[in-house]
Amino acid sequence: MIRMILEFVSAGIFLILAIVTAMYPPWIEAVFGIDPDQGSGALEWALVAAFGVVALIAAGLGTRTVVLRARAREA
Repeated sequence: MIRMILEFVSAGIFLILAIVTAMYPPWIEAVFGIDPDQGSGALEWALVAAFGVVALIAAGLGTRTVVLRARAREA
């Protein structure tokens, strides 16, 4: 049960990070005070993609956990 909750909460957190990064790309500069890509925005879009992929993976793992628990109950 805890595993499933952690997987779905992680998916939600990474989804929120992806949305915030897509809507407000300069948050990295604002929070950390650095400009790693010299204003091109490439890092921010790479982070949007990475956060999105991690969110999908975590949601998939959570769904897999739910399905496996349901099958175990049926058996």
